[in-house]
Amino acid sequence: MQNVETLLNYFETIPSSHRSLILVGGLTIFWLLEGAVPLFKFNYKKWQHAIPNLFFTLTTIIVNFALAFLLLKSADWVMANNFGILNWLPEIPLWLYIILGVFLMDFFGAYLPHFVEHKIPVLWMVHLVHHSDHKVDTTTANRHHPLESVIRFVFTLAGVLVIGAPIGIVLLYQSASIVATQFTHANIKLPKKVDAVLSYVLVSPDMHKVHHHYKLPYTDSNYGNIFSVWDRLFGTFMVLDRDQLIYGVDVFPDEEENSNIKDLLKQPFQKYKRPTIID
Repeated sequence: MQNVETLLNYFETIPSSHRSLILVGGLTIFWLLEGAVPLFKFNYKKWQHAIPNLFFTLTTIIVNFALAFLLLKSADWVMANNFGILNWLPEIPLWLYIILGVFLMDFFGAYLPHFVEHKIPVLWMVHLVHHSDHKVDTTTANRHHPLESVIRFVFTLAGVLVIGAPIGIVLLYQSASIVATQFTHANIKLPKKVDAVLSYVLVSPDMHKVHHHYKLPYTDSNYGNIFSVWDRLFGTFMVLDRDQLIYGVDVFPDEEENSNIKDLLKQPFQKYKRPTIID
């Protein structure tokens, strides 16, 4: 129990430098693993491909940093006013309280906004920046248009209020979310059986990459970030053999345009096009 308390206390006051280390450390580890056990042997200049993705990672950090005080104020408010799901539950062990908090934050902060972005055309066009990467690797993880970073922050903020999450759980969730998305986007090859077993609880690399297939219905599946249960529960889980994967979006096929930061910033304002549905 002491270790669990220590963990929560750590994330309540986690220094910005430690959060940066989690981000950079995760990218570095998965970048190296991509060289050791690649899923696809992409014919590309890895650093050149990473430039727009790292640019959008930076804009995501800026947006979240600029709005972070809202998360802190909201988390403080729910605790002070005994508001939200976690605060309305009968007393439960601290370890279960933390797991449940992260589990629910994963729904409100990741699955729900991701699902909504695919269903509402104007939001899909904003989210398109993430899907238009033709060489999905660990740098793709935070390739989000700044507008999408704001949209996802709003959902996360709403999640804090509904769940009644303290700031320690919020920052623990965000840290786990960063590593999870780097892992699931990484161009790494796990044994198929290991990947399949992992996907019963957590989102695995093969599971998430189905979501990056260039045509429907696979594009509209496997929305989860940390836990796979949300997709299984809501019927959005799909399987596609990784050897059949083609990345990108079929109605926006220009790889050069989809690698240009200026073009990507303008991408949400193009005419709406829906991916083709496979017969």
